Amino acid sequence: MITLGIESTAHTFGVGICDNNNILSNIVDSYGGEGIHPRLAADHHAIVAGKTVSSAINAAGIDIGDVDLVSFAQGPGLGPCLRVGATTARTLSVSRNIPIIGVNHCIAHIEVGRFLLGIKDPVTLYVSGGNTQILAFAGGRYRVFGETLDIGIGNMQDTYARAIGINFPCGKIIDDYISKGTKYLDIPYTIKGMDFSFTGMLTEAIKYAKTHPVEDVTFSLMETAFSIVVEATERAISHTQKNEMLLVGGNAAAPRLREMCHIMCEERGAEVFIPPFDVCRDNGAMIAVLGMIEYGAGRRTEISDTKVKQKWRTDEVDVIWR
Repeated sequence: MITLGIESTAHTFGVGICDNNNILSNIVDSYGGEGIHPRLAADHHAIVAGKTVSSAINAAGIDIGDVDLVSFAQGPGLGPCLRVGATTARTLSVSRNIPIIGVNHCIAHIEVGRFLLGIKDPVTLYVSGGNTQILAFAGGRYRVFGETLDIGIGNMQDTYARAIGINFPCGKIIDDYISKGTKYLDIPYTIKGMDFSFTGMLTEAIKYAKTHPVEDVTFSLMETAFSIVVEATERAISHTQKNEMLLVGGNAAAPRLREMCHIMCEERGAEVFIPPFDVCRDNGAMIAVLGMIEYGAGRRTEISDTKVKQKWRTDEVDVIWR
């Protein structure tokens, strides 16, 4: 089966193509601006949708007639952006008489990792702009063992970066500042049970940035944020007694976070798995993979059921393929 997947939950419009064994192509085109304005990002997606689909098909070395299934990210995400992806998927489905399936963006991050890395049953730390969650399979669903109570760790990082004059995307500059920081400043360590909060530490870091070296402030902010999510992940591993950890999402590229995960798992006798960055960030290939898996397990989506779900929680999906 050849599946074409469409991602459009936030700033990225991505199209990926996979077959039963491999990812054949993965093309992304991201909206560039100061933060994400939903309507402007959606306008960007509408402009680039056609050429991105064509680029993915060409890169895969196939013809549109070879596509057996169209999968799209139905949620969660920004409504205007999601609707562009859904409309593109419907157009392909109806015009080519191809089955369509809507999938959950967050679960796609997990399943593409399992697909590529051959892991069976991980505890997943999902760190991105709009989402920060600790997830594991139990009782027929991916359960949320911990999550942010306010904003995602990526949004916190981006907001901090704008406050100190760094343009989006900021990841590489932030990582450079982290590596150069030498003094830890007192940043609120906000964890409530298994859940965590980032706005308080963000406010404190922005205050510090007015009077302290930016390297020290950035190091302190991100060291605290990473420590919190790794602590909660360790608790989830202990609770579930699983021995695999999967790190996914755009912030999975952060060297210090990766290092913390490896240290924690080594001490627990668990193993860390991190997919290649092009499938950690938002991308169409992960949507294609999950669509193929769900369709193969018997799930079907009618055109009338393709309305987007902006607040579609990870733990609302029945995982029929496991």
